[in-house]
Amino acid sequence: MSSSLSASVPADLRVEPVDGVLDEVERALQTQLDRGMLVRKRRSLGACTSRGTWVRIERRRFDKIGSQGWNGTECAALLAGVAKPQWHRGAAWRQPGDAVMWRADETDLLPAAPIGSSVLAAEPALSDAWWQAFNASSNALAIQRTRRVATPDTVTITQTGVAEAISRFLPGRVDATVIRWRPAHADLNWANMTGPEFCLFDWEDWGLAPQGLDAASLWGNSLAVPALAERVRHERRHDLESRDGKLMTLFVCAKILAPDAHPEDPRLEPARHMAAQVAEDLQRG
Repeated sequence: MSSSLSASVPADLRVEPVDGVLDEVERALQTQLDRGMLVRKRRSLGACTSRGTWVRIERRRFDKIGSQGWNGTECAALLAGVAKPQWHRGAAWRQPGDAVMWRADETDLLPAAPIGSSVLAAEPALSDAWWQAFNASSNALAIQRTRRVATPDTVTITQTGVAEAISRFLPGRVDATVIRWRPAHADLNWANMTGPEFCLFDWEDWGLAPQGLDAASLWGNSLAVPALAERVRHERRHDLESRDGKLMTLFVCAKILAPDAHPEDPRLEPARHMAAQVAEDLQRG
């Protein structure tokens, strides 16, 4: 398969030609894709198949794959007690002439529509049953066994990276060592969950992470809707009130308050307020 995309230039699959990639997927998985309803994102594509399933296609550079590979969706098929689309088959290949890999994963269709964009601007209509299912899956995920390491935003999470991210909030004398590492989805946001029936999808980056990463990430993606952010904190208080959960809250706040943050982002002020509160709690020990 030939392609005009180069590893040296950041790709945007929303605008790049992808017919050759789709041809390769159809040959590898022996199915037809509904190209008229193709979902195009910056680094992934998605489409229904002629056998009533869904295929997600992703392009990733070698330096974003790492030693553990990038078969997260396939590995997630073994997770027990977690509501997710069933995985059927996958295919991966190298882009000729470039340090780039493509991967396609075929799964069941989602049981309902995604709740919204990754960061919500209005409170969704979620039932108590939805929150119960969300908690059941979150708790089940946390007790799984894996050697995978989470790669939020395609970057492997490490103790050093955590400490560097939260150093802006904590003085050097405060120990930022993570105690508990638990399996996490690592990309928990409102675009990766469905409603009214709960289902969690897009498992490319899951793996071991500090306790509370998922809860803090979802809280951060809810800050534009204060009542929703508070509901997330209430539902996942066991994670967020732990010492590691407080570190993850600062970790997420550091991303929201990055130097390139949009000055009108409604999450900025609540993130600053929470970061100050959590940092004070950790300093008191």
